[in-house]
Amino acid sequence: MGTTASQLGKDMLSEYQHCVLIHDICFSAHKRFAELLTREEKDLPNIRVSMERILTLPELKSNPFRKRICHVFSTSEQKDGSLTFEDFLDLLSAFSDSATLEIKSHYAFRIFDFDDDGTLDCGDLEKLVNCLTGETDDTRLTTEEMRQLINNVSSLRQSDIDKDGTVNLSEFQHVISRSPDFVR
Repeated sequence: MGTTASQLGKDMLSEYQHCVLIHDICFSAHKRFAELLTREEKDLPNIRVSMERILTLPELKSNPFRKRICHVFSTSEQKDGSLTFEDFLDLLSAFSDSATLEIKSHYAFRIFDFDDDGTLDCGDLEKLVNCLTGETDDTRLTTEEMRQLINNVSSLRQSDIDKDGTVNLSEFQHVISRSPDFVR
C-alpha cells in the first residue's frame, strides 16, 4: 500500500455501497482517514484509528458530543471509541446532507442515550446539558439548577407518548419528524 494508501480501489468501493455518500466522497473520506494513520499503520489491513486522533478532525474538535459520537460509531469490542474505515464512513454518512431523517434521528438518539439503555431519561438529559454547558466548575450547573432545568423541560414529558417516564427511539423520531430544522 504505502504511497497508495490514500486511494480506494474501485473493486473495494463495492464493499461500501451501503453508505449514503457518492463514490467521489468515499474516495475523499478514505484519503482523510488515511491522513490520520501513521506510515506504519497504512500498511496494516483493517486498522483502527484511536478516538484521540479522530478528535483532531476540525469537524469534531469543538463538537460538545465529540467523544459520544466516536463511541456511537465505533465497532470496537474494547469500547474505546476507535474507528475503522467502515465506522468512519458510517459516521460521515449519518452526518451528510444526503442522510435521511430516519438515519439522522437514529444516530442523534444514540448519541443522546448516554447510558446506552435504549431510552432517554433524566440522567441522559443531565449529561446532555453538561456536554453543552461544559463540565468545568465555572460552567457546570449546580444540582439545584440542573433539577430545575430538567423539571422545566416539558418536551421530555410531551415526547413520552407511552408515559413510562422515558423517551424511546420511536417517540424521539415522532418528535423529530415535526421539526424540519433537525435535518439541517
